[in-house]
Formats: sequence, C-alpha cells, structure tokens
Amino acid sequence: MRFLSTITSALALCGVTAAASLQQVTNFGANTSGTKMYIYVPDKLASNPAIIVAVHYCSGTASAYYSGTPYATLAEQYGFIVIYPESPYSGTCWDVSSTAALTHNGGADSNSIVNMVSYTLATYNGDKSRVFVTGTSSGAMMTNVLAATYPDVFAAGIAYAGVPATCFYTGTVDGWNSTCSQGQLNLTQEYWANAALGAYPGYTGPRPRMRIHHGTADTTLYPQNYYETIKQWTGVFGYSTTPSATYPNTPRSPYTRYVFGPNVEGVLGQGITHNIDIFGDADMEWFGFTVSYSS
Repeated sequence: MRFLSTITSALALCGVTAAASLQQVTNFGANTSGTKMYIYVPDKLASNPAIIVAVHYCSGTASAYYSGTPYATLAEQYGFIVIYPESPYSGTCWDVSSTAALTHNGGADSNSIVNMVSYTLATYNGDKSRVFVTGTSSGAMMTNVLAATYPDVFAAGIAYAGVPATCFYTGTVDGWNSTCSQGQLNLTQEYWANAALGAYPGYTGPRPRMRIHHGTADTTLYPQNYYETIKQWTGVFGYSTTPSATYPNTPRSPYTRYVFGPNVEGVLGQGITHNIDIFGDADMEWFGFTVSYSS
C-alpha cells in the first residue's frame, strides 16, 4: 500500500492525475436524515458544469447505481458532475412518505440531497441553471418529490418507474404505502397538481420539465402510477392529459413516447416490468446536452 501511495504521489508531482472515480463526500452541509453523498467528477470537467442527481432504487446503493447506469460514462462526454445519494435506511428505500420529506426545507432525505447540490455548485463552480434529477423506482419517487419540493433547484427531471409526489405519504419516515404502490389511486388532475404545488407554498417561479417512464407489466409499482404522475405534471403546467403527439418505438420498441407539451412527456413500455430500461442518450436530450431526436 505504501508503494502504491508513493507512485500516486509521484504521478501527482509530475502533473499526472488518476482517472475519475466515485468518491464519498462527508461534509456537504446539513444532513438531518444521515443520507450519504457520493460524487463523480469527470476527468473532462466543464468549466461551469451541469449537475445530474442520480437516485438509486430500493435495495440499491450509490455504488450500484453508479455501476449500473450510464451517467458516469456520459459525464466524461458532456463534462457534467453526477451526485449519487445513498439512502440511510434499512432496505435502502427513500423517505418519500413523511411530512418533512414532502415539504420545502422540511428536512429529511430531500433536503439533504438539495444540500449536496448546493455543495457541488459552490465547490466546482457549477451552473445552477442546469441541475437535473433522475432515478429508478424509489429513486423515481424521490425524483418527483424533489421536483415538487425544490422547483427552484431543478431544471428537469426523469422518473423511471415511480409514483407521483405525495402518493406514498404515510406520515412516517421511510414508510410503505401499498394503496399507492398497487395503483389503487385514481384521482383528478387537479388533486395531483395541487399536491405538487403545495409542497412549496407560495412559490411562483419556473418548474422543472418532467419525463415519466413506466412499464405496462410493472407489478411492483403498478402502471396506474404512470397515469397518475402524468396527471400531476400536466396539471402543474396546464396541459391536457391527452397527448399532442405520439411516437411509437421511441426511444426503441416496445416503448412509445407521448408528448403532452414542451415540459411534460411520457414513455410507456408495452409488456415492460419493473425492471425498466434506462435510456441515457434520450436523457441527455431531455436535459439539453444534445439536440432533440424528434420534435
């Protein structure tokens, strides 16, 4: 180990740096829930980098989501930083069920993640107008929660197989809501929009653009949650729940992309289970790193 440290030090003195890797940050700011922060800073870092928060699924970890998703590789291509939060709870689901988590500046995991963003913006001269969030399953739930509770922080979000913000409310920390998970809620667009808007009372500024992915054969978070989430974000933006454009086999078969307006899209996979695909290139388009693949 001492020999390797000597080599690393010598390389540093020669101006040679080690390849980028996932690193833990322990001093990022207030963290009432004990959420862990991991960060990937690419070797090819932009001078004013964007930030993507990539939120893992239940039973996942920051390391697993780093290894199992394309964002670190894409960071080298586009120069952005990836924050990988890690849930502090047994089973490693996210707290998307407590009043604190569902309230702007209420504390809990959602506030800890926003403090990670603030730390990264300050430390790396980040571009606060290009902060994005994405996640899978419980991480997709957190994506919707962050978009609702901190619309002043995030410019866009992509949720892979989640539920609407507040759907999982139980009043307890890291609770499980079977009524929501099993798709038993079929509420109005106005209800869901008000739930999102009420997470930050009095806020009148811009809201994040949202793309919602789900599979029709999902038996973990039933596909009704896709339709309820579409109601939520179309309601926030004042769109119809009837798509204005439909693109079959997009990003690929068996998925169909639905456009509800400039700020809300859905991607529904026919026969796709909870083991949903992540489309890194399409994500880059939604986040504005590349030109749209279709209008």
